[in-house]
Amino acid sequence: MLDKDAGILITGGAGYIGSHVVKQLGEAGYRNLVILDNLGKGFRQAVLYGELVVGDTADRERVSRLLQTHRIQAVLHFAAHTVVPESVADPLKYYGNNTCATRNLLQCCHEAGVKYFVFSSTAAVYGVPEGGVAREDSPTTPINPYGSSKLMSEWMLRDLAEAGGPRYVVLRYFNVAGSDPEGRIGQSTPGATLLTKVAAEHAVGKRDFVAIFGTDYPTPDGTGVRDYIHVEDLADAHLKALDHLAAGGESLTLNCGYGHGYSVREVLAAMERVNGAPLHIVEKPRRPGDPPTLVADASRIRELLGWTPRYDDLDFICKTALAWERKIAAGAAYGG
Repeated sequence: MLDKDAGILITGGAGYIGSHVVKQLGEAGYRNLVILDNLGKGFRQAVLYGELVVGDTADRERVSRLLQTHRIQAVLHFAAHTVVPESVADPLKYYGNNTCATRNLLQCCHEAGVKYFVFSSTAAVYGVPEGGVAREDSPTTPINPYGSSKLMSEWMLRDLAEAGGPRYVVLRYFNVAGSDPEGRIGQSTPGATLLTKVAAEHAVGKRDFVAIFGTDYPTPDGTGVRDYIHVEDLADAHLKALDHLAAGGESLTLNCGYGHGYSVREVLAAMERVNGAPLHIVEKPRRPGDPPTLVADASRIRELLGWTPRYDDLDFICKTALAWERKIAAGAAYGG
């Protein structure tokens, strides 16, 4: 296990997933946490532990100085653009921020002697896997620039490690959802496109309707099927990845999902249950870059990291997402 005083840099740590990881690191007793976030999508109030530095991973001088000053041993890299349709419309924005800025960060880490690197990747690297289920050794054939930009970063990390750079764990996220069960932090990204977030916003009156994009997919009910993972379980995977590396473990690439999927209609039905009222649902054409089915084979992360999810329950995921949205609507949370 990493020493509790070891320097840890968390890029994008004021964002949705990063802030939940920072919270868990703080609760685990890590005392030297440095959060680098440009606050473009993140929130100052979401950082419950550590020191927030407002800045960008593309700023090589600032990154190098932070790594040296705080004697950073481990980097957890979340800073990225993550909206699939936007990546299709503006690919260079995604290659610039997700790939080029990551290259800059990796160079700084290598020069500073950083030992461990945990990378926030995505199931989008798989594109449309055969049978809709992705294993870590499934072909990586992304169908949108978001997935491509993340895959390029995976390659850079792999090649740098082979050249003497930091050992790493790449975590390929499936559909992250929900919020802190205690309601301290949550999903507040402006203009979010994640289904549970959009549905919860509609439930509290922030949106007039919730859309289903595509009802003619080759799935049981015609809507897209995804593997939804609660953000708290995902955050726990990052701490276990850090423990693995600190214990001398080899570099790994692992799926982060529950290993089963729900359709869009099933998710909206769950939100209606926890909301206690129906949603106004509008059916629209498919969006570019969306695969019909994308579910994880998540056996390796359980086996290699001893990761055991606690919140594998669709209604609970929707309940925590809705609770946070109600808190925002009441003016009691950031992001409103």
